[in-house]
Amino acid sequence: MTGTVTGRRTVLASAAGVPLTIGAGGLAALAGVASGCAGGAAATPETRQSAAPAVPGAALRARAARDSTELLARYDGLIAARPELTARLAPLRAEVARHAQAFGSGGSSPKPSPATGGGTPSGTPSASGTSGTSGTTAAPAALGALAEAERRLADARATALLDAPPELARLLASVAAAGAAHVILLTGKG
Repeated sequence: MTGTVTGRRTVLASAAGVPLTIGAGGLAALAGVASGCAGGAAATPETRQSAAPAVPGAALRARAARDSTELLARYDGLIAARPELTARLAPLRAEVARHAQAFGSGGSSPKPSPATGGGTPSGTPSASGTSGTSGTTAAPAALGALAEAERRLADARATALLDAPPELARLLASVAAAGAAHVILLTGKG
């Protein structure tokens, strides 16, 4: 066999700008290139921390937690304004609280007690956008407003999952599907 055989090390070395004749010094240079050493000052904990990449999807996860917490407040407001809806809304509210926790919310607010009124004074707008006064037509309108909030949030989450990292996308899809089911349960329309 005449001629030169080009080996893998030679190709890698030439791509890295290392002389093709690899001696002890060339191997040291190749090792430096291969390990990513850039020369200069050694990395300190401060420079490593500032150069650390952000957690993928962190802002999206924080927004999802905030949205779930706001939706939870809407449930609490409606339960406080319309205690007769507590039995119907309590299971859905519990799911929304779990969604907020799954997205990393610091925790759910305590379930309002019908006896205490949940902190929404009568006659003032509650988180559901309805008045605290009672009336037979107010309950369907209040449930409709809550269903609309659930629908908007489910749609927003379905759109947001396209830009989310895989794990967060799966969570967003699951919670969006639950929100869509809540809309059906709140409106009675399938």
